[in-house]
Amino acid sequence: MFTAEQITAAHSKVKSGADFPAYIRDIKALGVTHYEAYVSDGHLDYHGGDGHTATMPAKYDPLVIADVPDMEQFKSELKAHQEGKTDYLAFIRMCAATGIVKWEINMEEMTCTYFDKAGNAVLVEEIPQ
Repeated sequence: MFTAEQITAAHSKVKSGADFPAYIRDIKALGVTHYEAYVSDGHLDYHGGDGHTATMPAKYDPLVIADVPDMEQFKSELKAHQEGKTDYLAFIRMCAATGIVKWEINMEEMTCTYFDKAGNAVLVEEIPQ
């Protein structure tokens, strides 16, 4: 099964949202089936077969997540991030400001689902392959 060190090595190659599809291919090859990324402090939970989980610790001081999602702003800034116009920390701050609490990546379906504070799935995107 995969280790936190292997995940860290794969993530170290990501410089912008444009690098995300390659990152997903890399961690899928390690055996990751899905993961959750938490905007509030940056911790991540990676899951694989047989209940295997690797948790990456918090990366920064807690951020305040907006109570009400601003989906138009989020979609606009998400597109800019995916085009490589912002770095990861700028993306995280934008998620917090627009009410995104976490996202979940599903390797089987190759989707990324964003959630608001109420636990509602507010956007589901297909991950380019």
